[in-house]
Amino acid sequence: MSILSARLALGWMIGGEWRAHPARLALTAIAIAIGVALGFAVHLVNGSALSSFEGALRTVKGSADLQVNATSPLGFDEALYPRVATAAGVADASPVVILRATIGRRPVTLLGLDVIRAAQVTPSLVGVAPAGIDRRGDAAFDDAALYLSAAAMRNVNARPGAMLVVTANGRTATMRVAGRLPGVAEGEAIGVIDIAAAQWRFDRLGRLDRIDVKQQDGAAPPRLATILPRDATIGSDASDATRSDALSRAYRVNLDMLALVALLTGGFLVFSAQSLSVARRLRAFALVRTLGLPRNGIVATVALEGLAIGVIGATLGLLLGYALAYAALARFGADLGAGYFADGRVRLTFAPAAAIGFFALGLLAAVAGSVLPARIAARAPPAAALRNAGDVIDPRTPMPVRPAAILMLLGGGAALLPAIGGLPLFGFSSMALILAGGIAGMPWLARTLLAPLSRGAGRSVPVDLAIRHLHGAPAQAATALCGIVASTALMIAMAVMVTSFRGAVDEWLGQVLSDDLYLRVEGGAGLDPAAQARLRTVPGITAIAYSRQIPLTLAPDRPPVSLIARPVVTDGPDPSLVLLESGRARPAGTAPIWISEPAARLYGWTVGDSVTLPIAGRYVVAGIWRDYARQQGAIIVRDTDYTRATGDRTRTEAAITLARGADPRTVERALTAAAPPALAGLVAIARPATLRRYALELFDRSFAVTYLLEGVAILVGLAGVAATMSAQTIARTREFGMLRHIGVAKRQIVTMLATEGALLGLVGGIAGITLGGVMAQVLVHVINPQSFNWTMATRIPWGSVGEVALALIVAAAGTAVLAGRRAIAADAVRMVREDW
Repeated sequence: MSILSARLALGWMIGGEWRAHPARLALTAIAIAIGVALGFAVHLVNGSALSSFEGALRTVKGSADLQVNATSPLGFDEALYPRVATAAGVADASPVVILRATIGRRPVTLLGLDVIRAAQVTPSLVGVAPAGIDRRGDAAFDDAALYLSAAAMRNVNARPGAMLVVTANGRTATMRVAGRLPGVAEGEAIGVIDIAAAQWRFDRLGRLDRIDVKQQDGAAPPRLATILPRDATIGSDASDATRSDALSRAYRVNLDMLALVALLTGGFLVFSAQSLSVARRLRAFALVRTLGLPRNGIVATVALEGLAIGVIGATLGLLLGYALAYAALARFGADLGAGYFADGRVRLTFAPAAAIGFFALGLLAAVAGSVLPARIAARAPPAAALRNAGDVIDPRTPMPVRPAAILMLLGGGAALLPAIGGLPLFGFSSMALILAGGIAGMPWLARTLLAPLSRGAGRSVPVDLAIRHLHGAPAQAATALCGIVASTALMIAMAVMVTSFRGAVDEWLGQVLSDDLYLRVEGGAGLDPAAQARLRTVPGITAIAYSRQIPLTLAPDRPPVSLIARPVVTDGPDPSLVLLESGRARPAGTAPIWISEPAARLYGWTVGDSVTLPIAGRYVVAGIWRDYARQQGAIIVRDTDYTRATGDRTRTEAAITLARGADPRTVERALTAAAPPALAGLVAIARPATLRRYALELFDRSFAVTYLLEGVAILVGLAGVAATMSAQTIARTREFGMLRHIGVAKRQIVTMLATEGALLGLVGGIAGITLGGVMAQVLVHVINPQSFNWTMATRIPWGSVGEVALALIVAAAGTAVLAGRRAIAADAVRMVREDW
């Protein structure tokens, strides 16, 4: 027979295999589709959210070439404006006041502009009055004129000419809607008023938040750094893009990597299914080789089979991924529940490059999972393969363990390497190497775990047959287990990481929420000293500690840290400050600050370091404290030092200790009644249990996608159990026929298969749980600190671990029994007909 005839015969055999076992093709394609869908969906949501966030930044800042930005909401002295406007290389400059405002409880970004200067520098922020509203053309200079974007108009249900009550910075003013902001992007709620009105009406006299700068054409960029005070910094398109990207980059990369691990797990499932398929067709492959087909022909044929699986799975995955992204935006929001972009509306944007990339990754996973078993089958001598129905190696051959050990050691070494650009790339490489090492070591582990059982005596015939079959063919058992082990390891690793993180957050909340009530003023306003004194007189209060928290920009290309001004206990332990390191001695003339663990990691500070802050004063790090609430870092400064440095006496938060026997509800009502009228509706009071519950709900929302990946891993693992056990059982039909010929009853064969399935589930559970535990250490102690700058202890969810192990054993045994009943249903003579 010619090579062409051999190829035609092989093609008919492949087609017959697919027609005979369509479920195997469907399951492997779905495994690839799930991995591609998760990765593509996460990428689409993240990309759309980041694009929307950057668009919002561009809208608020207008079309300026550069900005001089205040490092905090306190702003900077307006005397800086003429120095910037007259600096070399500056064509024009526009001063800006930025306020967080509310109109009827609807949030609005309120900008105070000099309309003449803004028309030259940021014309997109200049309002336009409708025809007939501004007959004299001077509405832009009216201190009661308010221009709103289309989104703001819709949010407050207003039209030009309407009178609205605007609240900002603890002050309230009635303003008239004078027109629209046609240059503002759709979806952005922005209002513009005259800068003098913003300063006068909302207590911002003498302060600016930003100066928009237009460069001279052809001139060198203006050198403004030398004239800036410490409370101002220079921003540009590049620094804004870097800062907005850094805000959620670690979260986005971690989700992308976890989705890719899910795709890798799908690849292992393809490898498992294809390995069993190749083993089942080993004799047929040997036959066509004797007819003239070379080794590479078998590899190419199985690779094409994998390519077809990949095309189907990747195409389905892209469609499913787009649908998942749409649903995720609707259900979790643009930040997938993590709180990074919670204030913006995001429109889902298709990403062709990402679609091509994930499609290619799906093809690669499917082809790689098919080529590896095909290469093993192609190396088998045809004469031996024609009579072999199981492993193509001698069952007495020792199982190699060195490749697995090398991969595991490389993974351990990669875990010790530092982050690259703030991303734990070596950490994820470590997880991949550890997973590959665990899979490579499965034949050795299966034989090692089953060796003590194989030496036993006095067992029943079905149990003995099951043990000896698995012990004698460990490679076949390992092939059946690789998909199970990969998905189980991924699920356990994520479960341990989430449990450790959630447990650490819960314990930390219990330590820091030590007072009876917590008060917070929303919307950027604050309590002045008179209001603070009035709240202290509320009956039922023993003590009240005021604090203020503001964002503080330390570097223009990094998200701001949180500066917290509050009383600090220095002559003993502070119950609300969980210190990891502390020091007492500091140079004279310096003020102590306490930095959070993320701040210490991000800026390389240690106890005793001198630190320059964008507020007046000299500061020394007196301690490092644990903080799971602010990923970008936080700095605590004594309230007295803060007031001395800034002159700001307003406070936005309070921790309240009640007198013994005081009714919390009565005190809450009294506090609300004693608040200034301008802050009506802005004062929120909560108890520790409420804050703790809310924080944990926010945590669960942030990890909702991780929980989804964990659930997918469980489903993929159980599907892998079903597919591999079913395929392996059906492939042994001739073996069952032989057993029935020598007197083994159908009931005993079913018992044997149930025992094999349970043992495979047990071995896979032990391997997957152990491997997942090792990978979890990389997640908890390497990837998490390098991504989010938090450290924590490992907490193991023993209940979930036990449930997973039991589910694997039951699923493997049950699937084996169901498939076995189908396999032994035929007549015993017909079952061995191929051996004639």
